[in-house]
Amino acid sequence: MVNVGILAQLEAKPGKEEELRSFLQSALALAQAEPATITWYVWQLGPSTFGIFDTFPDDAGRQAHLSGRIAAALMAKAPDLLSQPPSIQKIDILAAKIPG
Repeated sequence: MVNVGILAQLEAKPGKEEELRSFLQSALALAQAEPATITWYVWQLGPSTFGIFDTFPDDAGRQAHLSGRIAAALMAKAPDLLSQPPSIQKIDILAAKIPG
């Protein structure tokens, strides 16, 4: 069951859109290795706007993700790839349909 999530929005610097897209796609393996990350999506909305949506069973899983390898790699690359700091919101999941 999923109870909490993260909704992050990222704006690529001009000319860095492809690099940001590739970086985000490459993080899938890291997300798959996180036992408390139930779902993990990377999305694109427009040419330079990207995001991450992920869900967790509880706040401990969410906190583990926020202090994990994906977040560390993103923050290390942020000055080069992002035009502004990422918008990261902690959300509560009210209802979900997850295959399984």
